[in-house]
Formats: sequence, C-alpha cells, structure tokens
Amino acid sequence: MPFEIWTLGAAVLSFLITAILGRFLIPYLHKLNFGQTILDIGPSWHKEKQGTPTMGGIMFIIGTVITAVVGVMLYGLFGNNLFIGIYQQDPSSSNILVYAALGLALAHGAIGFIDDYIKVVKKRNLGLTAIQKLALQFAVTIAYLAVLGVFGADTKTVIPFIGEVELGWFYYIISAIVIVGVVNAVNLTDGIDGLDGSLTFFVALFFMLISRYLGYMGATLLSGAVAGGCLGFLVWNFHPAKVFMGDTGSLFLGGMVCGLAFAVDMPILLLPLGLVYLCEMFSVMLQVTYFKLTHGKRLFKMSPIHHHFEMCGWSEVKIVSVFSAVAVVFGVLAYLAVIFGTK
Repeated sequence: MPFEIWTLGAAVLSFLITAILGRFLIPYLHKLNFGQTILDIGPSWHKEKQGTPTMGGIMFIIGTVITAVVGVMLYGLFGNNLFIGIYQQDPSSSNILVYAALGLALAHGAIGFIDDYIKVVKKRNLGLTAIQKLALQFAVTIAYLAVLGVFGADTKTVIPFIGEVELGWFYYIISAIVIVGVVNAVNLTDGIDGLDGSLTFFVALFFMLISRYLGYMGATLLSGAVAGGCLGFLVWNFHPAKVFMGDTGSLFLGGMVCGLAFAVDMPILLLPLGLVYLCEMFSVMLQVTYFKLTHGKRLFKMSPIHHHFEMCGWSEVKIVSVFSAVAVVFGVLAYLAVIFGTK
C-alpha cells in the first residue's frame, strides 16, 4: 500500500476522532461550567464569548495521539523503514525523535491543563504565574533535549543551502530557548476563533510534505495526524466558536510544532513555518517595550497583532484567512528551500 494512503488515513482518522469527540465533550464542558473568562484587556466585543467552553484542545490531543500511535504501530508491522530519513540513517534514533515529539507536546499540554484548571475551577483568571509557567516549560524542554541526547541525537542541525552545522553545547541552549519561545508564541496566537487551529493545520501540512520528501515516515504520519486533528477541531472552533482550545490545546500545539521541526532534524524551519506565530509574539514584546519607553504610548492599537487588525475593523474570519494565506506562502518557500537546499 502506498505510504501516501497511510498518511491520508492518519489524517482522516484524527479528523473523525476529534470532530466526533466535540459532539460529546462540548456539552460535558458546559455541564462542568468550564467556561472561558474574557478579560477586560481584550476587545470589548469579545465579552459576548463569555462562558464559551474552554479546554477543548483535549479533543485534538486525543485524536492526534491515538492516530499517531496506532498509525506508527500498524506501519511498523506492515511497512518498511518507517523512520529512516536522508539525514538520520539509524532507525532507532529517528524513532525516538517521533515519540519524543509526542512527549514534548503532551507535557506542554499538561502545563496548559493545569493553567486552564486554575482559571476555570479555582476561578483565578490569570492561572499560573508567568514565572511558574516558564519554569515548568523549561523543565519539560530540558527533559526533552536530555532524552534526545541519551538516545543518541547529536548536536548537529541541518540548514538548507548550508548543510550540517555543528553547534556543540550551544545546540542545547539555543534549542531550549527556541522551543519555549515558539510554544509561547503559539499560545499567544490563540486569541480569535479558528486562528491557532487554522495556522497549525497549514504548518502541519507543510511538515508532512517536507518530512515525506526527506524520508522521515514517522514524522510524516505524525504531521498528518496533527493536521487532521486541527481540521476536526475547526468544525467546532471556526467563527462563531462553540468551544475554545484553551492553554491545554495551544501549548500542546506549540510543543508539537517544535517536536516536528526536531523530528526532521531542521529546527531552522520554525522560522518560515512559524513566522505568523513569531510575529504575534514579537508584536507583544514590541508593544510592551514601546509602551515603557514612551511612558504610555502604543505601537499597535492592541497586541497580539491579530487584535490590532480587529481594532482596525477586520472581521475574525478575514484575519484568519489572511494570516493563513501568509502561512501558506512561507510554507511553500520553506518546502522549496528544503527541496533545492538539501541536495
């Protein structure tokens, strides 16, 4: 059976599990009164969303994990050379990259779950403090990098048009900062209906194409599962959203995006594929810095930048469409860079 059929099957299964779970989970979240609290710092019209169930990311977490594990196991039984890529010729080492990606995503999702639980059950609107969240994120990330090191992953990285670059111990320092930064960038992007899910769908789609081209079949299946899960979630989350993913979902997706980049030995791909996430994060950093330097002036009408466009009169659907189009353009550029830059 062609591998593309396996990947399509993974995406469809993840979509179905996630979409069907919404039919049961959303009413259950309503019953538990796990409603989103809309803070005053956001656009005033977002108050209409008060009480919409949150923590819906559980839906695509279940869909993605079940599909990825089942898909990998089945292909391991009936397929050949599942994990071998053109830069990673040791199947056992590449194997751990895929499972470690799942572990990284699940661990960050657990941090998000704790944060959401504090918000909706303990009624503390801000959840974990910034220091608590960062400490947990760095702990998870360090554990992830330690696992990679123990199982033989080296400190080299592949950069298109340049080749393999040896970073030594700086590899771990840079990787930790990048992972925590990107995870939080994905978290910040979750501010309007369908935005995070749509962007991550396209990011996963391009990781699927790239990992397939490079020959990383395990990462390809995992990418397909993530893409399918995001699409299944959008059935319930596209405007007007019937459920929010919460930090449970957004931190899981952040961890998964990073895990996929490391699973194909190209963390550098986080720059083009994660460009929109990074713009969201840097818009917050620029806003805060400019506000302090100018004693109260604002660079944007509101940050993250998707709120700036909302304040300019853009609808949520338009913002999602434009941001997704940008993600597709840079996804194509990343794919072409891999094709022409890794020969």
